[in-house]
Amino acid sequence: MTLAQNLQSLIDAESAKAHSHSVILRVASTDGQIDFKGSAGAATPDTLFPIASLTKMFTATLIMQLVDEGRLHLDQTVQSVLRDVDLSQLHVVKGVEYGPKLTLRHLVHQTSGLADYYESDLAADLNAGSDQSYDLHDVLRMTNALPPQAAPAHGRSYYSDTNYQLLGAVIEAATGETYNRALQNRICAPLGLENTCVLQGTDMGLPVYHKDKRLNVPQILTSMGPDGGIVSTLDEMLIFLRAFMQGLLFTPDSATQMRQWNRLFFPLHYGYGLMRVKLPRWMTPLRATPELIGHLGASGAFAFYAPEADIYLIGTFNQTDAPRRPIGFMPRVLGLVAKHRAMNKKGRS
Repeated sequence: MTLAQNLQSLIDAESAKAHSHSVILRVASTDGQIDFKGSAGAATPDTLFPIASLTKMFTATLIMQLVDEGRLHLDQTVQSVLRDVDLSQLHVVKGVEYGPKLTLRHLVHQTSGLADYYESDLAADLNAGSDQSYDLHDVLRMTNALPPQAAPAHGRSYYSDTNYQLLGAVIEAATGETYNRALQNRICAPLGLENTCVLQGTDMGLPVYHKDKRLNVPQILTSMGPDGGIVSTLDEMLIFLRAFMQGLLFTPDSATQMRQWNRLFFPLHYGYGLMRVKLPRWMTPLRATPELIGHLGASGAFAFYAPEADIYLIGTFNQTDAPRRPIGFMPRVLGLVAKHRAMNKKGRS
């Protein structure tokens, strides 16, 4: 069987699993020798899909561009940019108020320790298909009602969508544009991305499911904006991911900073809008697992680069009940690629 046939068989098998409705996958190498795009179930390879928290890579890119231009500084406080937003009492840990002291670096590196507003009733509402619209003030209210995760700069990253909602507001304040307009002007237009945007209207593209319940939640997705509201396609995500990993969207210094890894939760580390997946060798004694750099989404969306194999992996399961499913899936894809390459090498020798 060819690599394309093996990859198609793999996603067909994934789509046949319980509560699975569709799978789309793009696998590509920088040299173009490997270029697969496929789908299974109720999807086509060119369908628009919600990229969920892969959006954070776009938001981090916009922040670092503004830092490169000197319009923002990572160690300035969020409050100094958002002068009309009261951050006092937002983040109180053991009687100490940290809200006005939070910096842009705390937010983009997920080291603020802020509670994650998504973990309020919003997550349950989304999984139940109960749609609603909200804004930054609602986000801060939901965050304030939850216990904080830690004091800022506590030595590790604590995942919080609140951080990236605030970064979206920072981008708007610094550019004088809406988040989506800044996205279009600074990333989409230069890269020629015509279908990538914060969700507009009610057409989410590929339907999202929670187990077997179809979720019609366009208002929630639109409100997520800078932390999870973008829709895109496999082709356009590949263009973006390549530009991101090749350092075409920001300076080399920014690219280096963005890969300062903090422990997040096993098996993930976090940089600046970036996740790193690398299982320890003791867990995989027969074969070392490859390093993967990119981001996961709560819908089972994924966009990662495997540096050693020089392979880009993009896709989605569109299942909110299985957000970590790509972690086990991607090594299987890379295993098929490695087998294909070994057979080709053997055939040439």
